[in-house]
Amino acid sequence: MGKMAARIKLLAKTTASLEEIELILRAEHADPFHILGMHLVEVEGKSAVAIRAFLPRADHAWVLRGQDEGSVVPLQRIHPNGFFEAVFPGEQAMFPYRLRTEYAGQHEFEDPYRFPPFLSDFDLHLLAEGTHHNTYEKLGAHVTEIAGVRGVAFAVWAPNAQRVSVVGNFNDWDGRRHPMRVRGGSGMWELFIPELREGEIYKFEIKGRYHNYLGLKTDPFGFYTELRPKTASVVYDINRYTWHDQAWMTERSARQGLNAPVAMYEVHLGSWRRAPEENHRVLNYRELAEQLADHVQKMGFTHVQLLPVTEHPLDESWGYQTTGYFAPTSRHGTPEDFMYFVDHLHQRGIGVILDWVPAHFPSDAHGLAFFDGTHLFEHEDPRLREHPDWGTRIFNYGRTEVRNFLWTSALFWLEKYHVDGLRVDAVASMLYLDYSRKAGEWVPNAFGGNENLEAIDFVKRFNELAHQCHPGILTIAEESTAWAMVSRPTYVGGLGFSLKWNMGWMHDTLQYFSNEPIFRKYHQNNLTFSLLYAFNENFVLVLSHDEVVHGKRALLAKMPGDYWQQFANLRALYAFLYAHPGKKLLFMGGEFGQWNEWDAAKSLDWNLLDYEPHRKLQELVAELNHLCRAERALHEIDFEYTGFEWVDSHDADNSVLAFLRKGKTPGDYLVVVCNFTPVPRQGYLVGVPEACFYREILNTDDAKFGGSGVTHGAGRQALPLAWHNQPCHVELTLPPLGVIYLKPQR
Repeated sequence: MGKMAARIKLLAKTTASLEEIELILRAEHADPFHILGMHLVEVEGKSAVAIRAFLPRADHAWVLRGQDEGSVVPLQRIHPNGFFEAVFPGEQAMFPYRLRTEYAGQHEFEDPYRFPPFLSDFDLHLLAEGTHHNTYEKLGAHVTEIAGVRGVAFAVWAPNAQRVSVVGNFNDWDGRRHPMRVRGGSGMWELFIPELREGEIYKFEIKGRYHNYLGLKTDPFGFYTELRPKTASVVYDINRYTWHDQAWMTERSARQGLNAPVAMYEVHLGSWRRAPEENHRVLNYRELAEQLADHVQKMGFTHVQLLPVTEHPLDESWGYQTTGYFAPTSRHGTPEDFMYFVDHLHQRGIGVILDWVPAHFPSDAHGLAFFDGTHLFEHEDPRLREHPDWGTRIFNYGRTEVRNFLWTSALFWLEKYHVDGLRVDAVASMLYLDYSRKAGEWVPNAFGGNENLEAIDFVKRFNELAHQCHPGILTIAEESTAWAMVSRPTYVGGLGFSLKWNMGWMHDTLQYFSNEPIFRKYHQNNLTFSLLYAFNENFVLVLSHDEVVHGKRALLAKMPGDYWQQFANLRALYAFLYAHPGKKLLFMGGEFGQWNEWDAAKSLDWNLLDYEPHRKLQELVAELNHLCRAERALHEIDFEYTGFEWVDSHDADNSVLAFLRKGKTPGDYLVVVCNFTPVPRQGYLVGVPEACFYREILNTDDAKFGGSGVTHGAGRQALPLAWHNQPCHVELTLPPLGVIYLKPQR
């Protein structure tokens, strides 16, 4: 003690421990409440109250006792670096007080170190257990009132920290000013800063126990963040907004059930549309709400699916390298603005699905990586920690608090922002320990296999919680392997997702359509193979953003042939997509035939709608969406073999396919006939179930869609002569590069 005391040149006597004073001065005290604030002490054998404060900028300081302005007691400067104390002899109980300082004027304020803990023992128990699924209500920054005083309650998990402080403009980013209290062995740190207001920017300064680590971290539970490239969190109250989407929320379960029409419009908000008259600035959430709802409603899509809107520092990541798992990106406005966005789309009858990324996170110094001077959120072993494809970190799904952090994030978006579903990115990279790794670069599981057992358990529980807490929502897996039962309930051994992206269908179908028509007869199986597994999962057929970047070309540019044939091919592709079993997804720009690859740094080429072929292609997509909604045969049985029947899949020489799509009601079906060559085929017989009149409800070669006009007028009468294993047949003229839908009229 003598050596420690010798280093401190005290100016007055103090009731405090000299060792603790030095820890406060060095910002190393793990429990600042033990020395700062009000304490019952003994002075010369008699009871007293001591009030201590660390005020490094103050020239002078006082204690204001209670509400009596006359009870002003000077604080004695104990150390020249700003440690103060006032002793009240004879006092035997605590009393309310405020502090006053003099530095460039006088300032009066509440002492943060006079307030009690706000995390309850039950909160700490649930947090440690991993069952506190509203963690966002406790951790992070919350505008609240404690002991009749308004302020902000801060809490963060950093179990390997020696000291954690809240820093911001309000304390000159000085980590000595507002050190937090640690709650026992829980690793949870908390501090109520009275009179702090919404809008303050802040971070957590974390001093680790090892290797002199000192980090400045964005709040993992922060609701709002500064606009990049700045990275501080912003205090924000997310509980003010008044929702007006009760009708949608009541009907949601029915509107996105497995037997409902679901056609998703995939959107990157930063590049969907910009404001060219204002130097091509990005639109804010409220502008996007109005304009996107108008477009989606006109086009007939049922949902928008947003590339990640969770906060991210790098535009080029498109949002897939998340730092703010509870913060909508500030690129487009405030959290309340995003609530308005979702609310407005709901009021217009449009669902909102978010991309959510629990598979990995970036290594940015201000984010989750090496959070408290240890690999807290990620694995310590680099073979488990590093994602080889993206240079990111992989979550440690075996750590209870990490799992709970991610589950809580998912439930947060469903609860606070009323989103209708989560599409989980890169699920395959979570499920396999050897994903994108060579031999020797991965660690087998306890049984010697390559399955990530902890991640599998995490995914299953995520789906159980999401569906249990918010019945009727959708969870969608981007899973690119043959993992079994991805979209089957966990109680039968599945992963529990509602839907799974059909990556195989996307790859095979685009490969087929990229071939010159003369060679397509050798690749007929590219289109028919998907029906061998179409009902193994609840599939979404996707033409997503991944297929129109990095040199893959836009959908229209993938199509072979001359200008007319390219449009005809794309029309045929879209009609085949909407006729095939499964829910639908189309990336923005595809609906009007964007020529250029998607560029996240600029707007879609909306000027293309000045040209007739693009306008007419857009009309076709709108008509397909209308038919998908109106015709139960196109959506009612997407995931069972009873909703589909081949009429003819063998005419590869002519590149023709014919099949039935069926609804649940007997006799409710459509006949779909596809000709994927530019050769019209006259007198082509197609087997049909009935000798009735078949109305042509869609023909992609119709002139109104930009086709050559080879149509059947109202339709054709079927004859009672068997063909294609059907009791009747209809004689058609198959349009070039065309798809037709026929509906029986009895």
